[in-house]
Amino acid sequence: MVFSSPIFLFLFLPALLAAYFASPRPARNAVLLVASLLFYAWGEGPYTAVMLGSIAINYVFGRAISRAGGVARRRWTVAAVAANLALLGWFKYANLAAETWFPAAVAAGRWKPVHLPIGISFFTFQALSYVLDVAAGRARVERNPLRLGLYISLFPQLIAGPIVRWGEIASAIQRRRETLAATAAGIRRFTIGLAKKVLIANVLAEPADAAFGAASAGLEQSAAWWGLACYAGQIYFDFSGYSDMAIGLGRLFGFEFPENFRHPYAARSMTEFWRRWHITLSTWFRDYLYIPLGGNRGGPLRTARNLAIVFALCGLWHGAAWTFLVWGLWHGALLALERPWRGRRAPAWTAPFRHLYVLLAVGVGWVLFRSAELASALAYLRALIGMGPGVSGARELGLITPPAILALMVAAIASVPSRRPPTMGGRSPVPAMMGRWLSVPACVAVWVLCWVRLAAGTHNPFIYFRF
Repeated sequence: MVFSSPIFLFLFLPALLAAYFASPRPARNAVLLVASLLFYAWGEGPYTAVMLGSIAINYVFGRAISRAGGVARRRWTVAAVAANLALLGWFKYANLAAETWFPAAVAAGRWKPVHLPIGISFFTFQALSYVLDVAAGRARVERNPLRLGLYISLFPQLIAGPIVRWGEIASAIQRRRETLAATAAGIRRFTIGLAKKVLIANVLAEPADAAFGAASAGLEQSAAWWGLACYAGQIYFDFSGYSDMAIGLGRLFGFEFPENFRHPYAARSMTEFWRRWHITLSTWFRDYLYIPLGGNRGGPLRTARNLAIVFALCGLWHGAAWTFLVWGLWHGALLALERPWRGRRAPAWTAPFRHLYVLLAVGVGWVLFRSAELASALAYLRALIGMGPGVSGARELGLITPPAILALMVAAIASVPSRRPPTMGGRSPVPAMMGRWLSVPACVAVWVLCWVRLAAGTHNPFIYFRF
């Protein structure tokens, strides 16, 4: 069940809101917990047990860590981390390991593929942050298993983030206020996310899929660049749209989730890009891996090593494929190369060139990210520089259509931050073009447009569901 599906918009969400606000305040956490489990079970069925197992083991480990001290505390913490990583490792990487080390068994059908539960990377990282913060004394242990269960399973950010830390919403889980102003802000924020997803990302997905699908057969250079531009717009508005919807839904129920995007395509360095893109993931890796490894202490070589480790794991976190690993190493290498120039003020005239550098570097990364295998990525990169066979053009593939042109133009404008943007009830600005005009009539108009596209049965997946 995705947020942009009719069954969520017109059945699940209205029924939940009615049940939630009709319930007495002490029962609202239970209503949300049951709804979150039903939401997850809708798509995962028996694999909901995996998430329930994660809740159980992290509740037990959290209590054990809080009671222990000294060496015993460290041992419980190591055991908690190992258990979470083992859970994630089996379901996410067992197939890759089998294909790499036992290809004959896989080819012969002796290996039964392991199912990948939706959102396991997200809820595992939330659970890890909880036990690590309890171990470090940054958060108090939760003695009520239902509250911890709600934290890990809370449906708005359960399957595609933002990655919320226990300390950010622990007090809201215990006591929160749902206000009319927050509800209005939540509806507006959800509407922005829905428009990003349905009216931009879904439209750009069609030419992007066609271009990347034709890369190995021989894509013309202009078609390759058009397809890459469409994919860059698709992934940003797909993921940031989901984050906007998650933040908006959180406001409806009295929660304030952290921001996940701050106009990343406006960055002028890769360091700045990662301060703007998937913020909750990059800060998670910074706080729980990069800094414990030593961060930037110890000289440039050790810093480069730490960045390589962090971004290699960041790539593998996104997917169990070698393309994701190379994508992570690509970003880690760029960040390491930028380190000597951090803090230096560049001349103003270089700003357009630095911006172009970021767009090109990120674009190369998106080719790796989108391609199913390294051979396909190399074929697409060759097409971008005009070294491919050049058989399939944009016209033959039907890539350049009026809806795609309009969606890409809107995406380009909405990717640029305004000088005085509205907050829309959150802590982060949204594009002024989208926020300023989202009055009640505009919200209704956006919902009608989205419904028309959804009723037409258009392509409607969420990219990050597979992570």
